[in-house]
Amino acid sequence: MSVVKSPLSEADLKSVGGALQGALVDLVDLSLVAKQVHWNVVGPRFRSVHLQLDEVVDTARQHSDTVAERASALGVNPDGRSGTIARTTAIASVPEGWVKDVDAVRTLVDALGVVIGRMRERIEVTGEPDPVSQDILITLTADLEKHAWMFQAESA
Repeated sequence: MSVVKSPLSEADLKSVGGALQGALVDLVDLSLVAKQVHWNVVGPRFRSVHLQLDEVVDTARQHSDTVAERASALGVNPDGRSGTIARTTAIASVPEGWVKDVDAVRTLVDALGVVIGRMRERIEVTGEPDPVSQDILITLTADLEKHAWMFQAESA
């Protein structure tokens, strides 16, 4: 049952809805991964990496809300439940325990790389059927790419 009438055709709604749901999963999991690493990072660069991780969390959380609200506006139920995230994420899990600062940076470079690649695919998928959703995905991808650049520079 949908209580919101979508301006998109059924076929377009299916592809755009899938792209938005996938983006939501990636953003929620990215925020969880970054926060887990944030709590457990150790090493000489602890403070800078610790603070940088919170910036990723803030970005992911802000954009996940925007993505979920866009899905709702189109009549698609966003699903950010933990089971859905665990079942559909493409981000590698974070190992238990303390995380050396260099490993923390590598973890974020890898996670951001996966998410950015998937976001760029979604940008392509949404371009024709829904430029509004595409614009949201472009904006959030630019923010994620900035974080990826900073973490990559950190590990150079």
